[in-house]
Amino acid sequence: MKKLNAPFGKIIANLRNAAGLSQEELAERAKIHRTYVSQIERGLKSPTLVMLFRLAQALNTTPSKIVKQVESDIGVS
Repeated sequence: MKKLNAPFGKIIANLRNAAGLSQEELAERAKIHRTYVSQIERGLKSPTLVMLFRLAQALNTTPSKIVKQVESDIGVS
């Protein structure tokens, strides 16, 4: 499933930048370490479902919107 990590990370980075947040600020909001945010954004980590919900909440969006963006990026209809 590594094919999902890079698109997911890119979407998280785009949402974070659109919100005007640094990796550190996102990490604080999601109650995770900044290096974990960096690893997610670089596609090195595969976040759990719990982490998806925490990131979505920290980015003021929903998990389903993030998943839809990933589906769109990888070409799932």
